[in-house]
Formats: sequence, structure tokens, C-alpha cells
Amino acid sequence: MRILLAPMEGVVDAIMRDLLSTIGGIDICVTEFIRINDHILPDKVFYRRCPELHNQSLTTSGAPVRIQLLGGKPQPIAENASKVAALGASAIDLNFGCPAKTVNKSDGGACLLKDPHRLYDIISATRKHVPNNIPVTAKIRLGFNDRSRYLDNAMAAYEAGANELTVHARSKADGYRPPAYWEYITEIREAIPITVTANGDIWSLDDLQRCQKVSGCDSFMLGRGLLACPDLALQIKAWDNNETIKPLLWPELCKLLLHFFEITVTAYPPKYMGNRLKQWLFYLCRQYPEAQTLFEQIKRYRDRDNIINAIQKSMDEASINELPLSA
Repeated sequence: MRILLAPMEGVVDAIMRDLLSTIGGIDICVTEFIRINDHILPDKVFYRRCPELHNQSLTTSGAPVRIQLLGGKPQPIAENASKVAALGASAIDLNFGCPAKTVNKSDGGACLLKDPHRLYDIISATRKHVPNNIPVTAKIRLGFNDRSRYLDNAMAAYEAGANELTVHARSKADGYRPPAYWEYITEIREAIPITVTANGDIWSLDDLQRCQKVSGCDSFMLGRGLLACPDLALQIKAWDNNETIKPLLWPELCKLLLHFFEITVTAYPPKYMGNRLKQWLFYLCRQYPEAQTLFEQIKRYRDRDNIINAIQKSMDEASINELPLSA
């Protein structure tokens, strides 16, 4: 079983990729999208989005990182893909799934699913410009306004030369509203002879098991589920190997929160101090009630020491609560 970390814009950057992949269970990461218009971008753009290029396109724990490109023009995307491949990218991922209005209005992301021929042209041009030893992968939704062309788009990706296809099991119109329609992925997987990765609404091991049963996939992409439950990939791998693991408890997670905060303090201007930590706590609230309490305590803090003290206090209180009662 294979687990991919989803490329969540503004959330899963190099810092978060490194942290989550270090926890374990993640086999592949994908960068946030790099928007391609008419020109070949300078090296610094690719290194900024994917600093892992300085480390053979690997996180510090050794997870390969794919570089994601977004745009609607085949030739510029293909030429930029060729450049980033020369910089050492482990794979090129093409975004046909982003539902954001600003992206779709700029001829990128899910709007391209309206016309499978456009999908074909972008993937085909990219595949021709990238060395054969470097995979070209694509991510799609089930459609734009509806789900009627899901097989057409999947077939276009395969026939254009995509090595793998990730399917978010909703249309653009569906947004992120549950449910995810995993049954469509079954048909796609049966129709094309390349690896199909299932994505959408996998928040827990139970969700993963149901998705596997419905879709028949053995490759899964997790995004919000991993942010809410950072050891979810480890839980999945343990289950797949008939093993059990100790869940990540709040005091252990607080240590990661402290590490994450310290890194992001230096990565962002002072006026944004703590924003990345608060963003992550928003997701963690789904799995850890302590996260909600901590968020309420620090949501207006802009002082480094106050934030650190609040995390430390939350960790200490949880550690005391977990001590065994005396006889």
C-alpha cells in the first residue's frame, strides 16, 4: 500500500512536508502548484517551491518530492517541465484538479476538465519534453460542472502518456462537500492500465478501509486527513502489515507543534507570527480536543514567548493527566 501527501496550497509547504514525512508512513510528497503562463521560469522559483531539489528531490527523511505545475498552455508547461526535470525533480505532476475560482478563471486547474482534448495536449507535450526515466503524473477531479466526463478525462490522461493518475472523487462543483464518490474511481481504475491513486474524504483508518473496498486501489493520497491525524499514514501502514502501533498522543504532538512553531517563526514576518501554527491547530481540532483549547488560548497572541508557554502548558497538563493513578 502506498500513501501520498496531497499538495494543499498555502498549507503543505516544504516545512510541513518535512515534518509529516518524518513522522512516517508517507511514500511520496507533491509540492504546492507552480503556475505556468507563457515563459520559462527562473531556477529560483522552482527552488523556492521545492527546496528539496537541493537534496536530490527528497525530504530529510527520504520521501521523494514531485513538482506540481499548473496552467492551460501545453508548450510553456512542457518547457518548464523539461527545465525542472534537469534540476533534479523526481517526477512532474500536472494539476487538473484545483477548484479555486481564481485559478479556474486564469485557465488552470479543474476548468481544463471541460475539454479532455486540452488535458491530452498538455500531458502529451509534457511527456515528450521530459526524459522517460522521470514520471509524468496528473491529478484530476471527476469533472467540472458535473461528473459526466470522468472516464473521458481519465482516458485522455492515459493516452497522452501519464504514468500515474490521482483522482479526487468529486467534481469541481462538488467542492469539498461529503461524500467523495469513490465508486467512480473503480471504473477509472478498471479502464486504464496505469496506477490510479484514490483521493478524497480519507480522515481515518476506517475511511481508508472503505475507500479501498469501494475503489480497489492500493495507492491513496491524503491531505486534510494527515493534517488532522499526523500519524494516519503510520496507522494505515501498520494495518496493511497486520501490525499495531501506539497512537500519537497529545504531549508528543505538542513537541512537534513547538518544533513547527520555531521553524515558522523565522520563515514568516513577525506580523504573521503563529499563523501557521493556528492553521494547523484548526485541522488538529478534528482529532484532538486539546487542540481546540490551545487554539482558543493563542488565537490572538503575536508574542513568541506567550505562544511557546501556552504549548508547553498544554503539554504538561496532558502529561499529568496520562500518569497512572496511584493504588
